[in-house]
Amino acid sequence: MPVTGSVALRTASVTVLGALVAAGMSRAVRTARRSGVTDEEVARVLPGDDLVPGAQVVMDRGGSLPASAAMVWPWLVQLGKARGGWYLTRSVERLIPRRRRALRHIEAGWQQVAVGDRIPDYGPGDPEFEVSILEPPRTLAFTSARRTRRGQIQASWALVLEDLPGDRSRLQLRLRLAGLHRPGLMGVVGGWFDDLTCRAMLAGLRERLAD
Repeated sequence: MPVTGSVALRTASVTVLGALVAAGMSRAVRTARRSGVTDEEVARVLPGDDLVPGAQVVMDRGGSLPASAAMVWPWLVQLGKARGGWYLTRSVERLIPRRRRALRHIEAGWQQVAVGDRIPDYGPGDPEFEVSILEPPRTLAFTSARRTRRGQIQASWALVLEDLPGDRSRLQLRLRLAGLHRPGLMGVVGGWFDDLTCRAMLAGLRERLAD
């Protein structure tokens, strides 16, 4: 092959590879910020959007569930550490200690929730979420403030249910963050973790609703 042809081939290969990497990165960044939601859902205003004004990072997740909003609501209300837990599927829960597994039933003792209540969360330092909006069986929104070495991270987490035809419902989850030192990095790395945990929770919730 002539030298010019070889150079052209290498240049074309690098260009194609670069385009593939760029496309992959773009998709990865998009997944970090949103998954399971439509453009319309991402664009709409949700209850709780005003709890953290000027959020640096916003993450949207969503999924359909095989039960009405009224049936799903009690499962959402009891979420939390030392409460109903964080729902996972049986296949995943087999890998964790029994005491760390989430409930597979509605517990009456965890159904009495009011605005201002503090719900234990997972993570270092015994973090908590505060119930900020409670509109059964549609909206449950939390806020939290966590101190770091560089300041304080403000967060809101809204869970919004809507009924669908056929005794089904749609759950959208929106996390808003402010006070981040590196919002770009948090938006990607933290977004991947948020995507993973929300997907796992939705799968575990679907499994429980189907039991």
